[in-house]
Amino acid sequence: MSAFQALLAAGIPLGRAAWGGAAAELPTALRIASGVATVFWLVAAAVVLRRGGYRVRWVPERVAKVGTWALVGLLTAGMLMNLASPSPWERYGWAPMIAVLAALCLAVARGHRPAAH
Repeated sequence: MSAFQALLAAGIPLGRAAWGGAAAELPTALRIASGVATVFWLVAAAVVLRRGGYRVRWVPERVAKVGTWALVGLLTAGMLMNLASPSPWERYGWAPMIAVLAALCLAVARGHRPAAH
């Protein structure tokens, strides 16, 4: 997710698969939004890793616990938004992938914390 958003922010013409699919090349505002999304997904990955028991020292345990549950909700909402998108890339590509990510986050959020790695 983060790498895809970084490509969009860099101006790679993949816009048909993002942000509603209105334009292959994103306008400046959406490129900036993709830059923000790049950072968001990197932090989200660290939060889930921490919740899963990995040592991500800069993510507090409480943030990992609450953040992983928040990601379950955000990913579920994102899946629904992708299903409603006019873009076939979002409906048939991103929606199923986001559903899998939501399910995986749910599994991590509900799971017991293993020993740190």
